[in-house]
Amino acid sequence: MCAACGISAHVAEPEAVAAVAPESPVTPGFSKSPAKFAALRNKDCRPYLFGAALAMMADNIEHVITYWVLWQKFHSPALAGFQVISHWVPFLLFSVYFGSLADRHDCRRLIQAAQALFMLVSVAWGVLFLTDSLQIWEACVLLVLHGGAGSLWGPGEQLMLHDFVGDDELPSAVRLNATFRSLGVLFGPVVGSVLLLGLGPTAGIFVNVLFYLPLTLFLFRTRFTGHTRDGVIPRARVGVMASVRMIRQLRTNHTLVSLLVLAGLASFFVGASLQSSMPIFAGDLGAGDAGLAYGVLLFANGAGGVLGGIVLEATGWIKPTVKAAVITTLIYGLSSFWFALTNTYAVAIVMLAIGGVTILAATSIGQTVVQLLAPPGERGRIIGVYGVSANGLRAGSGFTVGILGAAIGVHWSLAASAAALSVGTIGAGWYALGGRSRPTAGVRAQ
Repeated sequence: MCAACGISAHVAEPEAVAAVAPESPVTPGFSKSPAKFAALRNKDCRPYLFGAALAMMADNIEHVITYWVLWQKFHSPALAGFQVISHWVPFLLFSVYFGSLADRHDCRRLIQAAQALFMLVSVAWGVLFLTDSLQIWEACVLLVLHGGAGSLWGPGEQLMLHDFVGDDELPSAVRLNATFRSLGVLFGPVVGSVLLLGLGPTAGIFVNVLFYLPLTLFLFRTRFTGHTRDGVIPRARVGVMASVRMIRQLRTNHTLVSLLVLAGLASFFVGASLQSSMPIFAGDLGAGDAGLAYGVLLFANGAGGVLGGIVLEATGWIKPTVKAAVITTLIYGLSSFWFALTNTYAVAIVMLAIGGVTILAATSIGQTVVQLLAPPGERGRIIGVYGVSANGLRAGSGFTVGILGAAIGVHWSLAASAAALSVGTIGAGWYALGGRSRPTAGVRAQ
């Protein structure tokens, strides 16, 4: 039986649970192939997945309503840029700290705190809309708090997924969680638009609070804490130097470093800029009504993630290996490059759909392998480091595509960024797959 997780099928040597292995450019192994949609069959994980989808939909509904109101009221391009920065910079600054909190505390309460902050922000928007007293500084504060709630949610969520299903079914849980989140992202703009047009921004933002409640209430009912399976909850406060030492320790692990680099490359070079620049591409592709073209392009990218997640879960075509993470990230870079330069609307839709599938596969693989290689006492912080790369660096895409696009055009800036992502992915793949020395306890070579 594994001393780290208590699963009879999982064997780990003592040193494997004491620290991150110094050399493991390999992939975690599983004692058996999990059933298709295993996480959905799990009575504890299933309600979490649906609740998370609703909460993510509420997140995007808030974006739709507030971004529209802010533009109508202030007509400020600078504020529009700050909307993107404020959403992702908290991930960059606080993911490791929030990961350490997830290591030391009941993850149910951390996620509930994040959901409460989401709801509080929505209510604050509604009050300001109702009183017609919204000012730019108030909007900036609420935007930052909203981003902070998202970064607090992330590490605790990943620990809960592992606690629900264990090692063998973790790939299914992470992949389906990403798929359900993509579903929330896909339907958020649709529901947000309906609320905005049908009820108006004030009533719509108040109604949006209700979508956060199912996940919040479920967490009062579940017995899992994020640590139930591991039985390891370090109580010592983690200081800055301890986090720095942990990050230095990660440098000796080729697998973890390569996955962090892959996630960071995708976030920094393409990241959130693809969605924010979509109106420009919709107009330039000349597909009739620009508004309809914009909606279809957004839907293609979101639908790619949803359908791709379902197909991958049903078929098991892509295994959680470093090689698969490299290949899917590379395809994401190439599809983004082709999308940036194509003049054909149909081709653009196909490239966005492919990009949606591959980025979901790459990020879910990264999350899975990082979790399985992390020792229980440090899993939250290591997930936090991954969150810095996968989410925090998305703020940089505003510079790589947005600012560069002002100089050379968005098409060429996205193409250059996607090319840089592709080249960097090849380098990260060489680093990960070319540095093998020996399998580490609890993992197997691929």
